[in-house]
Amino acid sequence: MGPWEREFSGRVEEHTFESTVLRGNALGDPAERPLWTYLPPGYDDGDTRYPSVYVIQGLTGQIDMWRNRNAFRPNYLELMDELFASEQAPPAIVVFVDAWTSVGGSQYLNSPGTGRYHDYLCDELVPFVDERYRTDARAEKRAIQGKSSGGYGAFVTPMLRPDLFGALASHAGDALFEACYLPEFRQSARVLREEYDGSFDNFWKDFRSRPAFAKESDGHLLNDWCMAACYSAEDDGTVVLPFDIETGRLIDDVWARWLAWDPVRMVPGHAEALRSLKAIYIDAGRKDEWYLDNGAVAVKKELDALGVECHFELFDAGHMSIGYRYPIAVKYLAERLAE
Repeated sequence: MGPWEREFSGRVEEHTFESTVLRGNALGDPAERPLWTYLPPGYDDGDTRYPSVYVIQGLTGQIDMWRNRNAFRPNYLELMDELFASEQAPPAIVVFVDAWTSVGGSQYLNSPGTGRYHDYLCDELVPFVDERYRTDARAEKRAIQGKSSGGYGAFVTPMLRPDLFGALASHAGDALFEACYLPEFRQSARVLREEYDGSFDNFWKDFRSRPAFAKESDGHLLNDWCMAACYSAEDDGTVVLPFDIETGRLIDDVWARWLAWDPVRMVPGHAEALRSLKAIYIDAGRKDEWYLDNGAVAVKKELDALGVECHFELFDAGHMSIGYRYPIAVKYLAERLAE
């Protein structure tokens, strides 16, 4: 393919959505958010109602990143347009959600530390899209897809709201928290001690004074804080970490709050919701740098124990540059939503 954006067979419509539930969030982040909808070829030619696939992003994601491209590869929007233009998949409306926060993300949960992003997605954006487009508004005609923290949100949201989402695709979604999160706590404790006088406030002051991620430790420090803001914030918005910042030693009761949100631990308690879904797609790279392949296998084992079927695949890659997996999953979802 050429290096520049090509003319689409479908089209993307861009909206600005004013959220009620995100107003006054603890971070002071904007309540006004962009929202994109991709309409497949033929949408304007009749009165057909279409299934929908909601696409959510990983940590630090913001909606305009979907137009970014890796060298010699099409971007996500081009991949979707080619998928539907070539009729490799039944047509569907694809909805692009922005859930950026100033600490990196929201995990698509309601938290006093970040905001009500679960309600924003489920109770605001879904009705907004259904009112403006010819979607088939039944849960069995609506899916959600994401990678990494987006893969987490894509897996957890249908467990919490099977009345809205009837299918999911999770690419290297956060799971098995002792494998993907816990190993970095010791690194964060050391850096906080050596560079920031044991203070996350000092880290954030430094982080925001220079180009982001200029230091190797930025990634795990930001991730630790962001996840604590999502999983273990107090009602007043105070972020409580699951480890002692001097030693990295676990604080058991706070860590238990994190584990309650681990998909591996959530599956048994949401068996009925999972059994109701039309399609579950899970994949991960065998060399995932955060060992989210281990998490994917652990989730699969829990689903197997419940007798819940899913499409599962480990492929030869790490965590990054796996956008070519997205159309594979969207094709799978679109085919099952069309049944």
